[in-house]
Amino acid sequence: MKTKASAIIEQANTGISATQTFTLKSHEVGGQFTNRHFGNRPACPGENISPELHWENAPEETKAFAVTMYDIDAPTGSGLWHWVVYNMPSTVTSLASDAGSLSTNNLPEGAIGGLNDVGVKGYFGPCPPAGELHRYIITVYALKEPIQINEKASAALTSFMLNMNTLAKASL
Repeated sequence: MKTKASAIIEQANTGISATQTFTLKSHEVGGQFTNRHFGNRPACPGENISPELHWENAPEETKAFAVTMYDIDAPTGSGLWHWVVYNMPSTVTSLASDAGSLSTNNLPEGAIGGLNDVGVKGYFGPCPPAGELHRYIITVYALKEPIQINEKASAALTSFMLNMNTLAKASL
C-alpha cells in the first residue's frame, strides 16, 4: 500500500502532477502591451483594443468567471482599474481580442462589463505618463457564484466582491 508521501515522491520522479494549475494566458500579451492595446487619447495614440485572453484548469466547482485589469502604479494612491468584467458563465474560457470594446458589446453572453475607474463600462487601455513605467495586472477569477452587485458599482467595490467570492485566480 502506497503512503501519501510515496505517492508524492513517485509523482515528482515521473514529472506528473495530480492537479493542474489554474492558468491565464494570452496570444497577444506576454509581459508587454503593444500599440494595439494602449489607450486612444491625445497623450497615447494607441488602438484601445483589449487583449485576447484564455484560461484553463479552473476548479471544478467554478460557477462563473471574472476578469480585471489593474494599474498598480497609477499615481492615485489606490491604483487604477482599467477593465472589469464579471459573471461570465463557467463554460466561458476565453475573451476574444477587443471583447472590452467601448462602442460594441463583444463580451460573451451573460457577462457583465463593470465600471472601470474612469466611469465607463469597457476596456480603458494603458497610457502612463511619458517616461514612466507602470505594471498592469490582468487577473481571471474563478468564482463560487456569480456576484450580486449593482452594475453602477465602483471598480473597487466590484473587486472586493470578486475577492470575497473567489475559488482561485490567475494573473498576467
